[in-house]
This record gives sequence, structure tokens and C-alpha cells, in this order.
Amino acid sequence: MQPNPNLNSNLIALGEALREVQIVKVSLSELERKWRLREQDAYARGVADGERALSEQLVQQRADLRHIQNRLFVQFENAIPQVVRDCEQALIAIAWETARKVVNSVEITPNMVEAALEEALASLRQTGRVRVQLHAEDLALIEGVNSPVLLKELGGERIHFEVSSEVGRGGCLVYTDFGTVDARREVKLELLRQSMES
Repeated sequence: MQPNPNLNSNLIALGEALREVQIVKVSLSELERKWRLREQDAYARGVADGERALSEQLVQQRADLRHIQNRLFVQFENAIPQVVRDCEQALIAIAWETARKVVNSVEITPNMVEAALEEALASLRQTGRVRVQLHAEDLALIEGVNSPVLLKELGGERIHFEVSSEVGRGGCLVYTDFGTVDARREVKLELLRQSMES
């Protein structure tokens, strides 16, 4: 079949004749209704796809948050022992400084010096000659009140009392033939600090 040049150029040439072709008349409102149904169906599919994507994102975010939370818990668990150690050290330092200030603020009395001497001399009762070093003010203090400790020992040759600049107030150094007893307050405080830290 030859194309007719007089016919509209928009026509489609078919190789065979059409069979069982029907012309369907569709109203414009019916086309609009079908178009709206297709749009609604596409919108519903888009909403479902969006909800599915959002749900997947939420699941992923929850997993990420759980991972971060678990890491934080591990970090807290690791940090707690260090915090406890730091707090212990801070408390020891505070207790030590408080004890030091209290001890240093106590007024030195003859009874206190006598007690320090008796404590230092108690373990030396069976030894030979003893030399006791005191702070100058402490020796003058107990000499001025006729201390029973000094009076008992000054009458004999066994113990010799002397002043020393190495000894602070309230303590003493005792030298014997067998060794030295360091009963200075600062040494006792240092031993107290070491025992607190250990």
C-alpha cells in the first residue's frame, strides 16, 4: 500500500489492517477521576516508602545510640577507679594537712614535753648512758616546773639533757650506745602521713 501524500503527516502507517478496534468514549471527568486515583495510589506508595525509610533510619539511629551508650558506660566503668583513687588521695592530703595544722597549733606544755620524754625513754630503761636533745624552750619549760622526769634523771649520771637546734618544739632525739630514738614531732607526723598514704 502506497502512502497518500494528501493525508495528514501525523498519521501512522500500519503494516496490517486493524481488527476489532473500538472507539471508546471517555468523558473528561472520568479521565480526571482515574488520574486522581493514580495520584492517590502513587502518594500512598510514596508515604509507605517514606515510612519504611524513616523506620530504617530510626532503627539505625537507635543502634548507633546504643553503641555510643555502651562506649560511655565502659568509659565510666574505667574512670570510676581512677576517680576513687583521686578522691582517696585528696582526702588523705586534707586529713594530713588538718592533722599537721592541729598539731602545730597546740600549745607546748610541760606535761606534753614530759610525755614525749617518757615515751622516748620508756624503751631505754635497761640501757647505759643516754643523751637526750631537746628544743631550748622545751628544756627551759620543764626545768622551770621541776619536772619529775628531769628531776629523777638529772640526779644520776645515766641521762644527759642538752639543747639542739635540730629538734623542734614538743619532741626529742635520744642517743644511746645502741642507736637513736627519733621522737621529734615532725618525724612522727611524717610517719603518720606515710601510714595514711599506704
